[in-house]
Amino acid sequence: MKLNMGTADRVIRLIVVAVIAALYFNGQITGTAAIILGIIAVAFLVTSLIGWCPSYVPFGISTRRKSA
Repeated sequence: MKLNMGTADRVIRLIVVAVIAALYFNGQITGTAAIILGIIAVAFLVTSLIGWCPSYVPFGISTRRKSA
């Protein structure tokens, strides 16, 4: 598993996770929307922590800087 997420990508995903969590815990999102956004938040959290996004692989996308 080759890392394919750069720092900016990981930080943006963590911010999205924080926003979704805040909306959920403040009661702004409920029901089906809460479930769907919760699944997205968990996926973003996991991919941010490990630095690898499986949906980038088929397209050859990498937001990680090339090492010198």
